[in-house]
Amino acid sequence: MVFVPARSSSPPRQAGDRQRQAGRMLAGLTVLLLVISAISLTVGASGANLWTALVQILRGEQIGLQESVILFDIRLPRLVMGILVGAALAVSGAVMQGLFRNPLADPGLVGVSAGAGLGAISAIVLGGLLPLAMREGLGYYTVPVAAFLGGWFTTILLYRLSTSRGRTSVAVMLLGGIALAALTGALSGILIYMANDAQLRDLTFWGLGSLAGATWEKVLVAGPLIVLALAATPFLARALNGLALGEAAAAHLGIPVQRMKNIAILTVAAAVGAAVAVSGGIGFIGIVVPHLLRLMIGPDHRYLLPNAALLGASLLILADMISRSIIAPAELPIGIVTATLGGPFFLWILLRNRSLLDL
Repeated sequence: MVFVPARSSSPPRQAGDRQRQAGRMLAGLTVLLLVISAISLTVGASGANLWTALVQILRGEQIGLQESVILFDIRLPRLVMGILVGAALAVSGAVMQGLFRNPLADPGLVGVSAGAGLGAISAIVLGGLLPLAMREGLGYYTVPVAAFLGGWFTTILLYRLSTSRGRTSVAVMLLGGIALAALTGALSGILIYMANDAQLRDLTFWGLGSLAGATWEKVLVAGPLIVLALAATPFLARALNGLALGEAAAAHLGIPVQRMKNIAILTVAAAVGAAVAVSGGIGFIGIVVPHLLRLMIGPDHRYLLPNAALLGASLLILADMISRSIIAPAELPIGIVTATLGGPFFLWILLRNRSLLDL
């Protein structure tokens, strides 16, 4: 059984009202992201301050070397990476929920993130076995490409397992995702056991996710894949809206269903693979953000996807600020923060929709 939104006793909203509300939400989330980003550049164990640096720049004074390194070489790439990863996870969650027609679909919950992580770990541990020409040709892109392939394969396998005769089974999706996550986790554990000390240091942040290793090089490696994937999602909005009526109805509306599925799968794999490659596994952003926005602006993907990108980026930056402030000067893994906030919300979604789910 697929997800069917609960009926509401309130009168239906007009399309114009929903569009205006979505536009106001988009403007508000843009302002929120700018404010949180500015605060993020100021918060930290160091005394470096964005506002002091801006005042110095406006006065024509030179910023100190230490403050410049902290602000522009440590905090700023971390901020940019957080925006990219948060937007990628949230939009991927919205696309997967539209593809599976179920609010419980999420790259982390159904094993896609685990598959991308397995690909990235394989590249780190076994990358030396690749032919020299391939290693030199891929360069810094080796890990993101491997993560993309891992996420892509897991996504396709999960979709094949959970879909039969044009219908997607929620139970099979969740149980298949758990099984795939367990299998990829076991294979990742074997590779980690095989890793040497230097590789283990590179793999430390994978378990719970972190933005601590952000550099401009990593941003430039993962950024293009994420940006291209996010740029492709608006073209899926109409098809995802049609797919909510069922695959047969979408086909009658002239939507190329199978081609749309393939593009959606590739888009999610690229975004999640690149995000996992640079940040590790960060859960619950992809399920919390789309569901919150559906409650506020409705299920129309034309408005849902851009708002999801902004809200996902804002929430991840906020979680990152909490992770590096709550036990400062040490840092709490960001995955713990997102799991603490997202776990209860996920349970609420289950309880709210249990009568409508095939469970």
